[in-house]
Amino acid sequence: MDGDALASSPGGYLLVLAVLVPVIGMLAMPVMGLLRGRHAASLAFATIAVGVAVAGAVGWRVVRSGEALVYGIGGWSPPLGLVLRADGLSAVMMAMAALVIALVALYARPQFAAAETAPGGRRAFGFWALLMGLWSALNLAFVGEDLFNLFVALELLTFAAVPLVCLDGTAATLEAALRYLVFALVGSVLYLLGVAVLYARYGTLDIGLLHELAYPDFATHAAIALMIGGLMAKAALFPLHLWLPPAHAGAPAPASAVLSALVVKAPFFIIVRLWFDVLPGASHEAAARALAVLGAAAILVCSVVALRQARLKLMIAYSTVAQVGYLFLMFQLTIEPGVPAWATIGWTGGMLQLVSHALAKAAMFLAAGLIAEALGHDRIDELAGAGRAVPVSLFAFGLAGLSLMGLPPSGGFIAKLLLLSAATLSGAWWIAVVISFGGLLAAAYVTRVLKRAMAPLPEGIVTSPVARSRELAALALALCAVALGLVPLQPFGLLAIGRAGVALP
Repeated sequence: MDGDALASSPGGYLLVLAVLVPVIGMLAMPVMGLLRGRHAASLAFATIAVGVAVAGAVGWRVVRSGEALVYGIGGWSPPLGLVLRADGLSAVMMAMAALVIALVALYARPQFAAAETAPGGRRAFGFWALLMGLWSALNLAFVGEDLFNLFVALELLTFAAVPLVCLDGTAATLEAALRYLVFALVGSVLYLLGVAVLYARYGTLDIGLLHELAYPDFATHAAIALMIGGLMAKAALFPLHLWLPPAHAGAPAPASAVLSALVVKAPFFIIVRLWFDVLPGASHEAAARALAVLGAAAILVCSVVALRQARLKLMIAYSTVAQVGYLFLMFQLTIEPGVPAWATIGWTGGMLQLVSHALAKAAMFLAAGLIAEALGHDRIDELAGAGRAVPVSLFAFGLAGLSLMGLPPSGGFIAKLLLLSAATLSGAWWIAVVISFGGLLAAAYVTRVLKRAMAPLPEGIVTSPVARSRELAALALALCAVALGLVPLQPFGLLAIGRAGVALP
């Protein structure tokens, strides 16, 4: 296939737009600010409107055709050319990212509305520019088909996310950002070492070609193990999660929402690509069990730690690590002899858990930010009166908590039910026990917050008003997380489009 021209899918240019539109918006911000004196938020919202339309168009094309959307950059096929590719899973991820970015932006506008020349203007400008850069990196990670391009996407994602952590400029957030950067760079080194081994072995980094060429030898398995190890650090899988709680808890609420909902999902998405599209032969049961054990440890240990936290945002951050653990149970639960992984209920459950957690956790961080603004702090034992001060925010927090607990009718309920069913049918009873116990622990730390917040407001305590539009943004995300539980699902659906043949058309 060397040097052959590649015919792109109709509408394949949409994949280029998905990556470039946020970049164009980001690069235009300083120009517009200098020439017209307009604030970056206005341009960011125009960019978001276009980006949401592009993500919707990609999803529509994929669903309508029932095939993956492909675009060959320059018209050349790999290994000479680079390809962007969106299958059903990629389309879902892009839609999820667009939804979260749009609602977080609505929430953040009053908070980051200062003009560039006003006090705090540079901080506001930095937030909108970094948000656009982060969105572009996410889309590149979701549609990239070349392992080195995915490395570039991960680095762009890191260098957009790290400044968001320390946007407030305090010593604590700077320390958290540096810790995040160290973990991310170590993960990048491991990933790049694996990429180098694969390129030396096969002479290509295209996922479609590697799927055809790779065979199960020591070099291939070692390379993929290095890459997955590095991505585990970026995804904050226990015990490589030490950077996440201080980073997410110390960032501004909109940044925390994006970091928890989207940034840690991109490395996991690439792990899925490596495991199911590059790893030759059937999944190795011992390796899958090892990932599941780490996921189970994350669920149990970090849920207990979340239950013991004194601050609300720190509790939600540890909950993120725990909920990420559910995703890694999927690798063992998709092993069925003679059945493709994406035709199993374990696959559907794992992917639904990814989306429902992203929406629910974004809602929780946004709601927690408003609770802290109204009360002046986020100490859990002193949340009395939050139910009266910000009732919509507390309602959004409770709805999002339904998904974390796995209660109906939320998306988290369906996701955990599918994972529980897969564990029971495969005889992995220990996974079923972990899922059940994890739900009880999530219920404990969510109800702890709700119990404190519903107490009467103490006398002499004055609360600050918050914009109702910001509360509605958090509520919309929580409602989306619940609405996922009402969507008819089956293993052979949108998530399986383009999965049967990962080789290029």
